[in-house]
Amino acid sequence: MGPAVALVLGLSCLLLLLLWRQSSGRRGLPPGPTPLPVVGNLLQLDIKDISKSLTNLSKVYGPVFTLYFGIKPIVVLHGYEAVKEALVDPGEVFSARGSFPVGEKVNKGLGLLFSNGKKWKEMRRFSLMTLRNFGMGKRSIEERVQEEARCLVEELRKTNAMPCDPTFILGAAPCNMICSVIFQSRFDYADQNFLNLMEKFNENLKLMSTPWIQICNTFPILMDFLPGSHNQVLKNFFYVKNYVLEKVKEHQESLDVNNPRDFIDCFLIKMEQHNQQSEFTVESLLATVTDLFGAGTETTSSTLKYGLLLLLKHPEVTAKVQEEIERVIGRHRSPCMQDRSLMPYTDAVIHEIQRFIDLVPTNLPHAVTSDIKFRSYLVPKGTTVITSLTSVLHDSKEFPNPEKFDPGHFLDESGNFKKSEYFVPFSTGKRICVGEGLARMELFLFLTSILQNFQLKPLVDPKDIDSTPIASGFGHVPPSYRLCFIPI
Repeated sequence: MGPAVALVLGLSCLLLLLLWRQSSGRRGLPPGPTPLPVVGNLLQLDIKDISKSLTNLSKVYGPVFTLYFGIKPIVVLHGYEAVKEALVDPGEVFSARGSFPVGEKVNKGLGLLFSNGKKWKEMRRFSLMTLRNFGMGKRSIEERVQEEARCLVEELRKTNAMPCDPTFILGAAPCNMICSVIFQSRFDYADQNFLNLMEKFNENLKLMSTPWIQICNTFPILMDFLPGSHNQVLKNFFYVKNYVLEKVKEHQESLDVNNPRDFIDCFLIKMEQHNQQSEFTVESLLATVTDLFGAGTETTSSTLKYGLLLLLKHPEVTAKVQEEIERVIGRHRSPCMQDRSLMPYTDAVIHEIQRFIDLVPTNLPHAVTSDIKFRSYLVPKGTTVITSLTSVLHDSKEFPNPEKFDPGHFLDESGNFKKSEYFVPFSTGKRICVGEGLARMELFLFLTSILQNFQLKPLVDPKDIDSTPIASGFGHVPPSYRLCFIPI
């Protein structure tokens, strides 16, 4: 037998083996398009907009279907009922984190976002407790957000009503809030370290939403052998991690176990109380703080940036919000969270911004912790599950004309604020975002402070403003734009 024949036979056997594994693995799983060997269903998806592809496939295969990313099956849940049935009702079974190789390469299964089992439960419990006890009886979170809102307004005044790109300033405020929780300090807006960190966060959201990163998450071996933007993503993550490490070293040198100053101090005290087998290690601290730092900065800053763009595009909405601010708060005091219950329209606008932009359309992947029968299908232990948040936030029965920006989606006939179980920008169930309360507070206090002090002036006709995201992968990345902040 010649080498060429042997090679052909070998490849044929490998191909048959892959086909057999895929077909046997599909038994009991929900229906879905037939996968190709090696690449699975990737060629049938628009990797520039996975969420849109999932919506199209759900019209053919229903709310629960199976896709293959490479040779691995992934169960997709589309629509409110399916997502709720999985994440909320038997939430424990669907609470594991699914495969996300780019994130795993950074944190190696530690931290909050990409950990599982006991590690995840310990870190989540500790983080929630520490965030709730934030301030250690000295100052509340709200007071710190109000203080940062005043700094944000002063920074916007420095633009002197000239055209500016608000990306950095809107990112600086939530980043400083996370810094105050983690490091008990904030940056000056001109600090070079601050500028560098903000640049890393901003670049990573864009890169993580590119088709190449989706391919790397499907075929992680590529990250070890090929050049590409994944190397820049990893480089940016490690830059942030090294910055956090320096802060941890500073805290170790000045730690007073009887007087914890911030999140890092609380973690270091936990480390001293536990033995070496504990989940509380320096590596775990770095991963957890990096997760909080990144997630707490970029999601809120992108929402603020997208929110101002939508307010520029809809000046009639902005005018109504400012009228409500004038009537309830006035001009001579800072907004506070008590105001929100008296400002249903403003509350509805902020909810509608989050619903409309659909910031993380396919959520972070979940996985099942054990074999489970779900809607007559058998989902094996360890199977990755994608939950489409787009399908919930843009449900046409709950939100008529979901592709239209309309604060009326969250108002009843009397103009009162109307809650919706379909409002899931922070996900839902066991893996719901630990910083949801802080993020909601920031969005309300930052946006009302801006609109209390400035008129937003676009540089083009509002009708010509395009709010289409420039990338739709891991996240919906808002387009760049400029505006003028005109002092009132």
